[in-house]
Amino acid sequence: MENVDRLVAMFPNSSRNAALSWLLVGTLVVIAVGGGWLEEYTSVLFAVVAVAVATAPAIAFRDPTVMPPWYFLFLVALPVLWEAFGPQPLATSIVPALAIGTLGLLVVVELHRFTSLRLVPWFSVVLTVVLTLAMIGLLNVLQWSSDTLFGTTFLLDGRSQDAINAAVMIEFSYAVVAGLLAGVVVYAHFRLSRTEPHSRMADFTTLEREIGDDRSVDAVVLSDRLGIPIGRQEALTRAMQLVLVGILVYGLVVRDLPVITNAVLAIVVTFIPAMLRQNYALPIEPGLALWVTSAVFLHTLGTAALYDAIAPYDHLTHTLSASVVAAAGYAVLRAIHLHERSVHFPPWAMFTFLIAFILAIGVIWELLEFVADQGALALGMEPVLAQHGIDDTIVDMIFNVVGAILVATWGTLYLVELSERLAELLGERLEA
Repeated sequence: MENVDRLVAMFPNSSRNAALSWLLVGTLVVIAVGGGWLEEYTSVLFAVVAVAVATAPAIAFRDPTVMPPWYFLFLVALPVLWEAFGPQPLATSIVPALAIGTLGLLVVVELHRFTSLRLVPWFSVVLTVVLTLAMIGLLNVLQWSSDTLFGTTFLLDGRSQDAINAAVMIEFSYAVVAGLLAGVVVYAHFRLSRTEPHSRMADFTTLEREIGDDRSVDAVVLSDRLGIPIGRQEALTRAMQLVLVGILVYGLVVRDLPVITNAVLAIVVTFIPAMLRQNYALPIEPGLALWVTSAVFLHTLGTAALYDAIAPYDHLTHTLSASVVAAAGYAVLRAIHLHERSVHFPPWAMFTFLIAFILAIGVIWELLEFVADQGALALGMEPVLAQHGIDDTIVDMIFNVVGAILVATWGTLYLVELSERLAELLGERLEA
């Protein structure tokens, strides 16, 4: 087992496993047919996708014994099995979220086997958690979009905006629990499983790449592209910091807790680029610092006045803030890609993982906003982070994805030097 790819080894060489897996697949097919008859289209869609993912390796190899572990398929099938045969509906969304995360893991393992994507077990554990949150966020965005565009009632079913939003936040909290549980299940599988891998899955050539191949991307300095002298970029950053201090003073004078809190956090964030540059020698040039500062500066202005005065202003700040988070996520992902020889993210995977990362962060952020909002209301205080119904939540998540797409499409060249330095720093820390 030492020289076997542990991800493809998830597919065991066991006739018993194949029989149990095909039994679950057959049950899913029956449920899909019955669900179509009863017009339970959500269950039908999930069952069809699960069957496709479960049987893809067997179809590709024309070998019915190449099936994923039956217990993973059982987790995937559990929600629809319970819906079809359970005595009463599931009380929480933890089981469906766990099923979605497990299904996402199987998809990633198959991509690892059949494409140039290469992962290692520890990253697949992290990715399972991220995918669980991302797919729950994406599912709610798609349901809301369908309700808005086509008049369906997946989310917008006649309840108030706040009631629907509260229900979605509870679902998000279950997704966090399910994501962590899915990560534990995957980690336990890698730690405890000692089954012999199926020869058809294990028999493939691992990716051979030279370190220099991944460093061939030409770096572009953002400061040079902005068309603004570097001295003026630094002056703009300092000017925004001074304005943030002024907003903080204003908040203290009028005793506005949301303004005070957001101003303090924004001021702290504006000094992070300089701290990282000085303490870790990260190449965060003035353009990147200006990017980060602009995001928190515009958000704080919105908290002080502009969110209520200009309706689309919130979309701008969410897009810009998400772009900063996506940039940080890309730098870390590419640093792992450069440092770990067993890991390889082709461009499509980098793009996809970046979107999934932003969706997952969006789920966590909206949940934190909800907790802060409800906590402040319970204490009779003005919320520091306020939510305004399900439309506000979903639109925020959509613009988060827009920011991630902008970075993934046009912004990665400005992060090449930063990601390479992060890879070097990671190597130094691991060696130490």
